[in-house]
Amino acid sequence: MIIARPYWQNLIEQAWQEKTVIWLMGVRRVGKTSLCRSLPDIVYLDCELPRIRQEMDDPEAFLTRYRGKRIVLDEIHHLENPSQLLKIAADYYPDVKIIATGSSTLGASAKFKDTLTGRKREIWLTPMLLEEGKLFGNDDIYHRLLFGGFPSLFSKQTLPEEDYKEWITAYYAKDIQDMFRVGMRQPFMKFASLLLAQSGSMYEASRFATAAETSRQTIGNYLAILEETFVVHVIRPFSTHKSSEIVKAPKVYGFDTGFVSYSKGWKELRKADMGILWEQCVLNELHAKLQSQAVHYWRDKKGNEVDFVIHTKGNNSVIAIECKFSTLQAERGSYAFNEIGSKIHVFRKLYKEGANFVVSNTVTNSFVRTYEGLSITFTNPQELIKLITP
Repeated sequence: MIIARPYWQNLIEQAWQEKTVIWLMGVRRVGKTSLCRSLPDIVYLDCELPRIRQEMDDPEAFLTRYRGKRIVLDEIHHLENPSQLLKIAADYYPDVKIIATGSSTLGASAKFKDTLTGRKREIWLTPMLLEEGKLFGNDDIYHRLLFGGFPSLFSKQTLPEEDYKEWITAYYAKDIQDMFRVGMRQPFMKFASLLLAQSGSMYEASRFATAAETSRQTIGNYLAILEETFVVHVIRPFSTHKSSEIVKAPKVYGFDTGFVSYSKGWKELRKADMGILWEQCVLNELHAKLQSQAVHYWRDKKGNEVDFVIHTKGNNSVIAIECKFSTLQAERGSYAFNEIGSKIHVFRKLYKEGANFVVSNTVTNSFVRTYEGLSITFTNPQELIKLITP
């Protein structure tokens, strides 16, 4: 059954108002095909099928056939020269609206000889938004964190461990080999597994190189591939190169809470497990709603850290975001300053301008608490986006 997903459908319709070609990207099996099929008046074409690829041997004849149509070119990287077809469509067939899908950024594959700068709109389909749980029949946050945000896996009644395993195998066999042809499977997959299991941790190349039994340079190449295919998110430190700040070491998050839990060997969640999964869930909401990877973290050399910071374009304002699964104490007015406020307070000594947020699962209506002159808004992920965007 195809389920309508209003947020993403609206995003696509808005993008088509600006450009006739949309690049719909996202990690494999995140739901790109189902989303495309849910659009009204859509013609779906699977580029994995030889007969479909043959139709496109003559791009002009193909596009002429679909004048006035809205078409999906799923897994378009299977074409010999996919960018040629999309470039011709953008330049000469303004009445053909196209969604081309892929499991990486457009420039990741050598097959894309042109990244279509100025000719396309990009949409990044992330794992499910928290608000979409009801659409798929389950709004239990514990289920969302443990099972993850792939609609096909989220909808399962029992933990789909075999599906996670099959996905990992298919990811290497199809995405990695098709687009990058990584020669050594074992170190690559070992590295990917370690990153998922240690999601949210500081990244040290030498430590991972030793564990994966390969070189630092190779590890760097692997990390770039994993980032291009949305399997990890590299969150870089925010700084103005002050001597007290961490300026180079990134943090790396896995792409989905379900796969992180699987990689950690978790079959049920304890209270201690919620923090890192909730943090990742908030990051997913930011990526989905901002449609940008421009999210950073902040840390100083004394260990003070703010989970996420967003530098507001056009001014010196910096938004500070802390993630706490439960903030019931704050809601009752008894939250201690050193539990939250002290971290942001240190940050604000360096960066005066900007709003401060604590994002929690337990907050229904946003509220403000003031700690030693520092105002902090407690909110939920959905309200956060409204508060930080114009």
